[in-house]
Amino acid sequence: MQRARDAAAEIAAARGLDLDLDTTPELISASFAAIDHLRIDGRSPQPWGEFSGFVAARDGWVRLHGNYPHHASALREVLGVDDRSGLEREIGRLDAAEVEARISAAGGIAVAVRTEEQWRRHPHAVATAEEPWSRVEDRGERSALSAVGHAGGDTECGPLPLAGVRVLDLTRVIAGPTCTQLLACLGADVLRIDPPHRPEILDQHLSTGMGKRSTVLDLRRREEADRVRALGGEADVILDGYRPGALERLGFGITDLEQLAPQAVILSLSAWGEHGPWGRRAGFDSIVQAATGIAAHCGTEERPGALPVQALDHATGHLMAAHALEALARGRAVTVRANLLGAARTLLDLPAPTGELAALGVPRRRVSSEAGVLQAVPPPLTLDGRTLAQDVGRYGAGRAVWRA
Repeated sequence: MQRARDAAAEIAAARGLDLDLDTTPELISASFAAIDHLRIDGRSPQPWGEFSGFVAARDGWVRLHGNYPHHASALREVLGVDDRSGLEREIGRLDAAEVEARISAAGGIAVAVRTEEQWRRHPHAVATAEEPWSRVEDRGERSALSAVGHAGGDTECGPLPLAGVRVLDLTRVIAGPTCTQLLACLGADVLRIDPPHRPEILDQHLSTGMGKRSTVLDLRRREEADRVRALGGEADVILDGYRPGALERLGFGITDLEQLAPQAVILSLSAWGEHGPWGRRAGFDSIVQAATGIAAHCGTEERPGALPVQALDHATGHLMAAHALEALARGRAVTVRANLLGAARTLLDLPAPTGELAALGVPRRRVSSEAGVLQAVPPPLTLDGRTLAQDVGRYGAGRAVWRA
C-alpha cells in the first residue's frame, strides 16, 4: 500500500491539495479479510456456496468453486447431482485429474489439489515460469489526468485527489473491485458495469462497492455495447477483470480498449496469466491456491487447507491500484497486465513466517447500503487521519453516464 499511498500523495500535490495520505497496519490487515469482517444489519455474509470447497477424489483432492449460479449448474450437470452429499459421492468415484478436466471443459471451476513440486512440473507452470505478477506496457500517450482540471468538490473528507477522474470498471469478484473501490474512495467517478444474465453476488458487491456507481448493460446487444464504447472513449482508467478472451469476442479486448481510449490507463486481470495451456481458463483465488501448492502447505497430511483470507485477490487488487495511481501521477497511458498466479508464485517464494503474528484491531466503519446499515472495512488509506469510508450504492441502479 505504500506505493499506492505515495502515488496518491503525488497526485494530490500536483493538483495543489495539501493532504496527508497514509496507511496503517490495521487497515491493511483488515482489508485482506473485508468480506469476513463485513456486517450487514448485524449479520455476517455467507461467502461460500454449497458446492464450493475441497472434495475428496479417488486418488486425492479437488477444489471446486460454485458460488456463482452458472458455475454451480456446470457442476450439477457434469456430475448429475443435486446436493453436496451427491457431489461428494460422485467425485469420490473419480480421479482428481478427471474431475478437473471434465468440469473445466463444461465451463465449471475445478482443479486437482497439487503440491508445490507437482505444480512446478505442470505444463502451465512451465509455460508461465518467467511471467511476472504484473507487467506495465507504456503506450507513450499522455494520460488524461492533466486535462481533468483542478480537484474540487468537497466531500465529508474534503477535496479528494482523484476528483474528476473517470474509471470504467469491467471487473467482478474481489481483486478488480478492490482496486476500483480504492480509486472511488479517493474521489474518482467509478462506474461498474455488470451483465444482466450474470449479476454479481450481493454480499460481494457490498464488500467492495464503496463510493462506486453500478449499472447493468448487456455487451451482446449492439446499442448497449455502443453505450459502453462511448463511456470507454471518455475514461481515464479502464479495467478488464474477465478471463482472457471473454470480452475480446464482444469487441472489448485489451487491443480494442487501447484503440478506443488511447489516453487511458488500462488494467487487465487474469487468474492464470494470458499465455500457456490455461491462459484462457477462468479461475479464482481459492482455485489458484489449490493448484499451485498453497493449499497443500496450509493443510495436513489428511486434508488440504487454505490461507485464512483471499490474499492473492487482495494483494493483486492493491497492486493494480498502485499501478493506476502511478500512471496517473506521471501522466502516462499504460497497459497493465496482472494475474493471480503471479501473486501465488510471489507468496510461495517468500520465507515462511516465524513466530506469532500480532493481533490487530478491525477498523470497521458504519456506512449505508441498499441492504441496510453496514459495518465495513474501508480501503487501506487515510486522508488527514480519516479513513476513506463511503456509502455503497444500489447495485445496478446507476445511470450509464459520467458525472461531469
